[in-house]
Amino acid sequence: MTVQQEAGVGGEALEVWIDQDLCTGDGICVQYAPEVFELDIDGLAYVKSAEDELLQEVGATTPVPLPLLRDVVDSAKECPGDCIHVRRVSDKVEVYGPDAE
Repeated sequence: MTVQQEAGVGGEALEVWIDQDLCTGDGICVQYAPEVFELDIDGLAYVKSAEDELLQEVGATTPVPLPLLRDVVDSAKECPGDCIHVRRVSDKVEVYGPDAE
């Protein structure tokens, strides 16, 4: 499998986004998955595209690469701001994060 392949639950692709209104800027996500998350000059975390571009639009999402699934999930679990959301691409149901069922 390549790094570009997306992670999935039951074979479904996942995406991740950050709610900057709740971000505390601790940078835990960047420590876990620097390939996916980055702190900007405003001190808040954002997701990055597969091309390593910082995505600063509100609600911007990026695919979760399969090799980084555990790191992204750990970021969501450990985030003090509860602002990292991992959801299925197909139906936008959150599978990891503060709104996961």
